[in-house]
Parts: sequence; C-alpha cells; structure tokens
Amino acid sequence: MTEDKTETLQYRFDGPEHLPVLILGPSLGTTWHMWDRQVPELSQHWRVFRFDLPGHGGAPARPAGSVAELTRRLLATLDGLGVQRFGYAGCAFGGAVGMELALRHPERLASLALIAASPRFGTADEFRQRGVIVRTNGLDPIARSSPERWFTGGYAAAQPAITEWAVQMVRTTDPGCYIAACEALAAFDVRGELGRVGVPTLVLVGSDDQVTGPAEARTLVAGIPDARLAVVPGASHLVPVEQPAAVTDLLVRHFTTAWQTPHDTASTGQIPVQAPVAPVASPAPAQPALAPPAQTAPIAEIAPAAVPRQGQGRPDPYDAGLKVRREVLGDAHVDQALAQADEFSGDFQEFLTRYAWGEIWDRPGLDRRSRSCVTLTALVAGGHTDELAPHLRAALRNGLTPAEIKEVLLQAAVYCGVPAANGAFRVAQQVIREETTPQE
Repeated sequence: MTEDKTETLQYRFDGPEHLPVLILGPSLGTTWHMWDRQVPELSQHWRVFRFDLPGHGGAPARPAGSVAELTRRLLATLDGLGVQRFGYAGCAFGGAVGMELALRHPERLASLALIAASPRFGTADEFRQRGVIVRTNGLDPIARSSPERWFTGGYAAAQPAITEWAVQMVRTTDPGCYIAACEALAAFDVRGELGRVGVPTLVLVGSDDQVTGPAEARTLVAGIPDARLAVVPGASHLVPVEQPAAVTDLLVRHFTTAWQTPHDTASTGQIPVQAPVAPVASPAPAQPALAPPAQTAPIAEIAPAAVPRQGQGRPDPYDAGLKVRREVLGDAHVDQALAQADEFSGDFQEFLTRYAWGEIWDRPGLDRRSRSCVTLTALVAGGHTDELAPHLRAALRNGLTPAEIKEVLLQAAVYCGVPAANGAFRVAQQVIREETTPQE
C-alpha cells in the first residue's frame, strides 16, 4: 500500500510483478477491501491493482468533481508505476470509471467488466439531493440506510458483522469527498456513447439489485457491441461482497478468454450467460472506510427537446442555459415548466432558458453560491415569495447551508424590510425542512 501525491490515488498491489495488471475499482462508499474475497484467486492470474476513491479508506481528502477527473488521477497513478495496458473491473462508481476509460482512453484497456453499473446512475436530482442531506446532517443518516441498498435483506440479517462494516465505511468517509462524488455521478451520462466501447465487456449484475439492477445491465449490453451479460442470483448491489465466489468465477472466465491485445479484433459476442449459484460467503470485516452506495431509483430517461441554433455569430446559449437551469433548479421543476408551456408562453420559457440561464447564470464572474445569495435577496426585495421556494432549493444544491441561507434572509430583512423577510422566512423554513430531512 502507498499514499501518493495530489494528482494520484491511494493504491495497493497483490500478485507477482511479472503478471499482466488487472484493476479493481470500488463502489461509492467502499474501499478496496470490498474486493478482498476476489484477490486470492485473481492474483494467481494477474497482478491485481486496487485503489481507493478520494477521502475513502483513509485516502487523502482531495475531492474529484467528475468521473473524468477521477479517471485522470487513476491514469496518472498508473503512469507513475509504469503500467500502460491493463484489464479493468469496476463496481458502480468504479464502473463509471471503466466506461470513461473505454471511451476516452481505449488504447490503455485490454478488457472490461462493469458490475452493478449503468450508463446513467439514477437522476442528477437524486445525487444533488443526497449532497444537500450530507451537507446538512452529515453522513450518519445515509450510513444507517446503506446496508438495505447494498445487500439483500436475508444477507444483511445473517451477516451482522458485514452490515456493521458497511455502516462504518460510510460514517468514516470524508463528507466533502462524498458530496463531490455525488456531483460526479449527477453529471455522468454516456447513454449516447455506448456504441463506441470497443473492448470485450462483461456486464455483471445481482438479480435483486434495486439500485442498478438487471434493467440497467441490459441497457449496457444492448448498447455495447462486444458485451455479455451475467446475472448473479441472490445478490443485491454490492454483489462482489454478497456473492464472492460467483463473481470471482465470472471475472476469471472473462479476463482469461477476453483479453484483447492492441491488434486483437476477436469478439466475445453478445451472449447472455447465467452465473452459477454460489453459497453465501461473508468477507472478513475490513478496516472501516467511507461513503454509501450509488443511487436509489431506476434510471430516468430525460431528453430535452432540441432547439434550433442561431445560424451565425457566437453559439446559441440555449443548450448551455438548459443544462444550467436543470443543474440549479432540478429536472423535475424544469420539466414541469417546459411541459406547461404552450403557444402563448413557450417563447417566454425559451427566453428564460436562453438569456437568464444561458447568458447570466452561466457567466464565470460569480460562482453559483454567490448567484444564489444575490437571487434570494432580489426575490425578497421584490416581494416575489412565489418564486422563493425553487430558488431556496437551488441554493441548497449550489452549496449554501441552512445557516447561510438564514444569514442571507437576516441581511435582507435589514435592507429590504421586515415584512418581506417575514414571508421569506416562512417559505424557507418549510423548504429547508423538506429538503434536509433524511429519507429513511
């Protein structure tokens, strides 16, 4: 094990140095110990490389704000070790890194396994909401609910030590790194790019996974030209922990038969395979690590309607504005506003998206926290309490804490008037209660 500098990751090797390298990528909220039961067998065939996400497992708390940034740090770590080509297996967040590698750095990848993964994890709103809860309440509420998302009920009841291991991993995560990882997953969406994955790919999923289940797995298999599907019976989201023997067997078979050399064009085909039923085996509880699992809802297909671009001059800011509007106000709010637009109001919605969100909110001069402070103050000053609720939710998404929102409203009370602030406090009290109450 070693701890590297700012641009690299905490990692460890297992297995003889002369063997080809196989990388195992962790799920959000876990450490490299989630792979403990796979390593003895895999390290007989490969030099196994495991890494921790920032702020997980005692790794330096240097947040990575995107899947691309985390992938860049992984490659920097491998470059420093002289590892150029490798196989890669990743679970959930680790699977997102695997897809990023296959799409942006295909020359480095010999073979790929995506476990409990999806081309888009839940919805952006889910992950931003999770960030709001962590910022307000810490990680304990999410830690307590993590076993029910990671494991089947029978396994969690039969393996109390593993259940406690999972809870402690989440509790001991760095909150800032966890929030950054949520933001990274909120922005991750490669649904339109799967056809460009050009390496043999195993898509592996637990039959009882309620987070990224068989439906998401079939989306990957349908989109990736060289993909095979394996469904592991009796397993939920953290399938390498819950069914270690089945996962190990599938990984050995895949990476033994589908290791593509740079000039190898052989295809493994798109053949679904059923994983053997394996007895439940519990990994030895390892050092506590960090943050919780991935998403909590099925994938949401949200495709904004295409808007014509201006013919010449600088690029039309509509698309950028729609992206910012969704990120700040949330998909549900924007979808409702656009759905309610008709021939009379449609031009106004387009105006808002293009100029308010594409021209002003997307300017680099102020960060989004500052813009939220200005917006809340202006709404109070104008008495626009009907517009306050969505912008209060936006302020929480943009990183303001309830205490900071209170200070903004107190400041507004001095300069905008007590009656206006009184109405604003009533709205804010309700919104903050709704947004920061952990979902049990």
